[in-house]
Amino acid sequence: MEIDEAREVRTTCPYCGVGCGVLAKVAADGQVSVRGDPDHPANFGRLCSKGSALAETIGLDGRLLQPEIHGRRASWDEALDLVASTFSRTIAEHGPDAVAFYVSGQLLTEDYYVANKLMKGFIGSANIDTNSRLCMASSVAGHRRAFGSDTVPGTYEDLEQADLIVLVGSNLAWCHPVLYQRIAAAREKRPEMKIVLVDPRRTMTSDIADKHLAIAPDGDTALFTGLLAWLGQHNALDRAYITAHTTGFGQALFAASAPDLAGIAAATGLSEDELSSFYSLFARTEKTVTVYSQGVNQSSSGTDKVNAIINCHLATGRIGKPGAGPFSVTGQPNAMGGREVGGMANMLAAHMEIENPKHRDRVQRFWRAPDIAQKPGLKAVDMFRAVADGRIKALWIMATNPVDSMPDADAVEAAIKACPFVVVSDVQADTDTVRHAHVRLPATAWGEKDGTVTNSERRISRQRAFLAAPGEARPDWWIIAEVARRMGFAEAFAYDAPAGIFTEHAALSGFENDGERDFDIGTYSGIDAEDYEALAPLHWPAPSPGLGVQAVYTQPTTRFFADGKFYTSDRKARFIAIRPTVETRTTAAFPLILNTGRIRDHWHTMTRTGKSPRLSQHMAEPFVEIHPDDAARYGIGDADIARVSSPRGAVLVRALITSRQRRGSIFAPMHWTDQFTAKGRLDTLTAPLTDPVSGQPALKHVAVHIEKFAAMAFGFAVTRQRPEAIAADYWAVARCRDGWRVELAFAGDDIDWPVFAQSLFGASTDAEILAYHDRDAGQHRIAAFNGAQLAGALFVAPGPVAVSRGWATQQLEEVHASQRDRFRIVAGRSGAERPDAGATVCSCFNVGINQITAAVASGCTNVEAIGAALKAGTNCGSCRSEIRAIIQAHRVQAAE
Repeated sequence: MEIDEAREVRTTCPYCGVGCGVLAKVAADGQVSVRGDPDHPANFGRLCSKGSALAETIGLDGRLLQPEIHGRRASWDEALDLVASTFSRTIAEHGPDAVAFYVSGQLLTEDYYVANKLMKGFIGSANIDTNSRLCMASSVAGHRRAFGSDTVPGTYEDLEQADLIVLVGSNLAWCHPVLYQRIAAAREKRPEMKIVLVDPRRTMTSDIADKHLAIAPDGDTALFTGLLAWLGQHNALDRAYITAHTTGFGQALFAASAPDLAGIAAATGLSEDELSSFYSLFARTEKTVTVYSQGVNQSSSGTDKVNAIINCHLATGRIGKPGAGPFSVTGQPNAMGGREVGGMANMLAAHMEIENPKHRDRVQRFWRAPDIAQKPGLKAVDMFRAVADGRIKALWIMATNPVDSMPDADAVEAAIKACPFVVVSDVQADTDTVRHAHVRLPATAWGEKDGTVTNSERRISRQRAFLAAPGEARPDWWIIAEVARRMGFAEAFAYDAPAGIFTEHAALSGFENDGERDFDIGTYSGIDAEDYEALAPLHWPAPSPGLGVQAVYTQPTTRFFADGKFYTSDRKARFIAIRPTVETRTTAAFPLILNTGRIRDHWHTMTRTGKSPRLSQHMAEPFVEIHPDDAARYGIGDADIARVSSPRGAVLVRALITSRQRRGSIFAPMHWTDQFTAKGRLDTLTAPLTDPVSGQPALKHVAVHIEKFAAMAFGFAVTRQRPEAIAADYWAVARCRDGWRVELAFAGDDIDWPVFAQSLFGASTDAEILAYHDRDAGQHRIAAFNGAQLAGALFVAPGPVAVSRGWATQQLEEVHASQRDRFRIVAGRSGAERPDAGATVCSCFNVGINQITAAVASGCTNVEAIGAALKAGTNCGSCRSEIRAIIQAHRVQAAE
């Protein structure tokens, strides 16, 4: 593909499911710049910290750039022939269910479509599942039970039009910052808007909330069944709507009415006053949107949680109306596109049902397929169990890292290692999953990929290439189609560009669709390559005949169910009868509940964000949040290294003591891998326990034990080269400008520190070494210089090292010509003329806590004033909550 370097290219952000528009530009010198697309209806120019740093993540370091077989370089023909012949032979000898694809919400819709078509229509198995199973499968199941289809009813505009927003299990401020900022802007215009946060943790999203309900883990079902009962008891139901448009209400209300308010309080960990206040607010507020995310979905009762929420909206008729409805926000950039093409093991393409023989026949006829999968395939957790026990003998993993992201991750890794034939298509050459592949296939990355994605509000956008594919990297759809051709299906996979795949996908959505199916973009089935290139964001449905191809951003939004008609056989919504249950997983040996999740500036397993220096500074190492009372009980101090264990494994993480964390529970992020830390793969702790309907794992309710890791020495280092083979019990590396920062801890202190430092730095033998040693105090500081340039500096202490990380990393950027400058590094502190910015708060503008504190002390009394003085909080806004907390802390100190 030829890339026009003279213009900005409209594309989309590859992170969360908000689907932000991005304008990318390549300068004459090859430098890439990005900014938010002011015309895109998802974000109107806003980007989060991750989106703003995209240009820092497109370097070729660590890229997989040519096919490999058993670690040696191979040609595409050799690699593709081997994949095709091995899959074909395995199918011939063991049947189609002996092979599987594990794909990803990072794939474009066109990639997803071709993979699903090959597996379900031509191989004849439904053994294709996706990492979206870990993200929103419970929402899919809940939608299908209630609506008869996997339909998201509302739009982002509803968030701005609502009078009450209930955020359930969603740290929107960090995980969907652009939506958070849209809500914040709407709240600024309409201060009467109310926001309730339902979350065990007091996350940064609580900054905007009028009420924070610090619910017990998995208490959501009890909360919303209790709400349904309360609505019935207080005559707050829309009985006309219930009668005209729903079935099953009586059974649902009866099931919900079993516990009284005291019982609901016991199940949720909330007081009766908190419950009554929330229930009353919900009952009297017509325009209510309930936004939910992983805190609802990632549960062994996730589908029931979803339906408990939907039940309350059906009971009040608050669905399909402006500013009202249940709203699932997805965690991946194209989880929705995967749902549209049937990329999950229990779905068919175009939102058709694999269990429905008419649907199977329709898809088979449309594809002219020799076979069609007759039953649902193995969902993610079951799929890797089948890999482990030998039922699956050939596995193709695309654009995902299950060795780190799947529950019981060590067992998943062992299964992959033992599988007779593993293919991995990926961007990076060194992920924890790629290392076990027999065949490695280099795929194109963001900036090189060309296709479409669908966001959480059903808006399809083009993701356009603005960089040429490096090395021998190829698009995922091309790789899959080439394998299909070699398996004997050339005619059905004769694609030469993504436009042809998209139009086929659109045509299937409209094929024999007389309104019985929600997903219909049939009006786009006849577009040509030029129309596809110009395709503007479209909000489905767009049935044929419809609006036609639009070259401008003017398409009106569409809400489903405004007419009260659903996609069930009688066109009525289904109430689901749910009885709240309380499950206790803790034991004497494992007395705490681990809640896993994401942080602000990192994404999934850091294969992209880990490349960005600024994204790696806010939270530079794996950590665990623990309440002060629990920390005292287990003898853990702030910044200690903690060992967190479950029956499946153990990790070492930094302790962060905070009252934001609920007593009896701890929180740790899931991002760190063997590439970035010694023992921080969090999903080695989680159990392969799944929701019985959706198959989604329960990643937020894990019984664990915590104890202090008995470190004899702690270290911190900055080094110009990435360290190799670090000889420490605990280590974590993170990029910084011009190098790497390294956190260290050691079970023993009998270490030759100069030798260790030399190995860590990778410094030349003629490097100048300056050192300070106080062996009695356990203090060691060593710095190495190549000329006037710092090669590395190591600081060792018997407790957590008190050197400013921001100052230390900055020394890699500076010239150290004088002996005085060099000794300052060994001293571990800056001079008065070079104030230390402190720990990073605002990643967009690299503003530290010390700078913000100084600005507050000089008279900046609100977030806006800090923004005017330092720019902090003026771009993506995801740090505004932290800035406000710093201001508040200063006020408290000043008042004491």
